[in-house]
Amino acid sequence: MISPVLAGLAIFTYGPMLVSLFLSFTNDNAVSTPRFVGTANYRYLLTADPSFWVSVKVTSIYAGASVLLGLLASLSVALILNQDIPLRGLFRTLYYFPTLLPATASGVLWAWIFHPHDGVLNGTLRGLGWSQPPAWTQSPQWALPALVIMSVWGYGGAMVVFLAGLQDTPKHLHEAASLDGATSWKRFRAITWPDLTPIVFFNLTMSLISAIKAFDQVFAFGTSGPGVGGPARATLFYVLNLYEKAFGHFHMGLASAMAWILFGAIAVLTAVNFRLSRLWVKEGSA
Repeated sequence: MISPVLAGLAIFTYGPMLVSLFLSFTNDNAVSTPRFVGTANYRYLLTADPSFWVSVKVTSIYAGASVLLGLLASLSVALILNQDIPLRGLFRTLYYFPTLLPATASGVLWAWIFHPHDGVLNGTLRGLGWSQPPAWTQSPQWALPALVIMSVWGYGGAMVVFLAGLQDTPKHLHEAASLDGATSWKRFRAITWPDLTPIVFFNLTMSLISAIKAFDQVFAFGTSGPGVGGPARATLFYVLNLYEKAFGHFHMGLASAMAWILFGAIAVLTAVNFRLSRLWVKEGSA
């Protein structure tokens, strides 16, 4: 019964992975016959490629900022929408809605919002008295922060997971703590947070992997605004760099090596995250 699934994994997942692993040790250019070059691709990427470490830096900054802000935003909104407030169901739907939009459409939309001259954001800032707002998509200093802001907009998925965790927190513990005079902050720190740590760990892991692999929105944002990876390589994300090497310059060997370096980096980060989780995730909650 599971043979179709196994066949699909073998043909469309594990097969291409093995092919890319082989190509990472060749000089394949998608035209001529690949020639084995050993670890030359990996050595070139790590020591001589002018764009490799730039893309690593850009992706690292983006991942750190977007994951932290996304978790804070999703948890904060989940805490508010877990309260008994009017139109709670409507607000939950509205805050979750951005996650349903296609990533490419979101990238195009935000490129228009951040347009330096005709964008809605700068138009609003000028109306508020800021005569020279940031150039956003045309500024190497502001292009990456613009993408971080864009990423935080889609926190609805993590918010829903946090809401599920909050609704599983025993209400009688909060009621007892309230009777004992505990403040909201003390109840959150002593009751809510320990029960939420497995949810935080899950959202942290998934958000980090997603941020490291960011491509769709970034590519759409670049093609609709500053150009792919621009301006001045300020938004040259790792996967975007990989894509350009593979389908822009047809350096399939280098692109395959980048893919396996990314695979190794994600595996190591995930393993470290699991190991560190023992220090702060509530035991027995996962």
